[in-house]
Amino acid sequence: MESMGSDIALSETLGAPHVPGLAVRILPAGKPHLSQKACASSGAVSCDYELMSRVQCLLTPLLTGLLVTLLQLAMAVGLLAPQEPILERYSALVQHDSYWFMNIIDRGYQTIVPPVDHKVMELSNVAFFPAYPAIAALFRYAFNVDSFAALLITAQLATWFFWTYFFLFCKRWNVSPALQICGTLLIVAHPAAFFLVAGYSESLFLMTLFGFIYWSTAKSRSAKIWAALHGFLMSAARIVGIVCALFPVVYAVLQTGWRGLREPRKWLREHTAAVGITVIAICGAIGFFIYSQLRWGHWDIYMLTQAAGWGIVPDYLAVFKPGSYRWLVPALNDPTEASQLSMTLGGLLLVGIALCELVPAIRRRAGLPLRAGIYFCAAAIYYLSVSGVACVNMESMLRYEFCVHALIVLAFLNFLNQFRTPPMLVRAFGIAAVAFFTAAGLCVQGWYVWNFTRGNWVA
Repeated sequence: MESMGSDIALSETLGAPHVPGLAVRILPAGKPHLSQKACASSGAVSCDYELMSRVQCLLTPLLTGLLVTLLQLAMAVGLLAPQEPILERYSALVQHDSYWFMNIIDRGYQTIVPPVDHKVMELSNVAFFPAYPAIAALFRYAFNVDSFAALLITAQLATWFFWTYFFLFCKRWNVSPALQICGTLLIVAHPAAFFLVAGYSESLFLMTLFGFIYWSTAKSRSAKIWAALHGFLMSAARIVGIVCALFPVVYAVLQTGWRGLREPRKWLREHTAAVGITVIAICGAIGFFIYSQLRWGHWDIYMLTQAAGWGIVPDYLAVFKPGSYRWLVPALNDPTEASQLSMTLGGLLLVGIALCELVPAIRRRAGLPLRAGIYFCAAAIYYLSVSGVACVNMESMLRYEFCVHALIVLAFLNFLNQFRTPPMLVRAFGIAAVAFFTAAGLCVQGWYVWNFTRGNWVA
């Protein structure tokens, strides 16, 4: 609780008034005066009030995040999963990549060198970063549950805390309830949002990324520890977390301006904390690479496995090639086409948000360094994801683009919160647009959940 101190108002200091003309009687040692007892009582009341304020400020985001998580679970398990007993419906959220995570939990990392040239998890399973299966393994052995249950518990707890951080951001920025609802709906309605509660690593990565950004921009000393911890897990969950770990440095540069970099030594002294958080955050991935080097003699065994089993050969110019973008409406039964369109829409979303920030008539300076840092993370995830899957026709891009989408919605809430309350007509148009996209997104997501829980490939 102490780490929330920078975001929660402290109670007023209580003290006894001084009354002139009253004689002061000195008591023997060991006998406190009545005023001393009053001060002690006042201090206790102040501490209790401060603690209650902090608990109350944290409780609302926690409960709201839990509610959204339960609603996502209810839709996936209660409405769309196969008509089976509840445990079977719940376990239907474990599909495809989840089995690879289960294999890592049960057997640890195993591979031959070089990795086998097709997908065989019994021979080469070093195709995923370790944070998600490692945490799930802790739950498995701590609570003596099956691997599939441990995966789902880990993912859904991470989803809960992801939503908690989302609402903590809204509370920090004093975002109106109407905007909070709109932002929540825009994230929940993304066609790939159900992966948050499935046996995949999306929820853990987003939770650690949001927590990393949240604590990196807080002021208290303990916040730096929380930021470093979240960053470490973030880079251990996804390789793109290495680039996202630069957020504190990007934020510091944008706060002080580029001119400060002309004196690098002075800049480093002034921003030691930001650099330190970034270094610790990157260590999550570095530790995995060191482990791979010591065990197999190849620090890049993860990349080799991806290339051998999945045919992943990065194309770092794919974003700049017009042929990478597809504009046709995808068929519902063709998830690859949906991923191709999501790549195009993700690019348009990034361009659109850049225009909003640059057009003089509507741009807002307040909070720009923070938003720019979030955009940096979103652009990095988009660029590296496109580069990685361009060689396989953008397969799985729908799922990767969801992380970009969530970050842009978060930053856009901060942007919209800078404006005064718009006229009724503008508000009505905005609500109608959100309602339309929510309805359309939930319909598409429902179709994907129906297919996913029956073992069909989605993203």
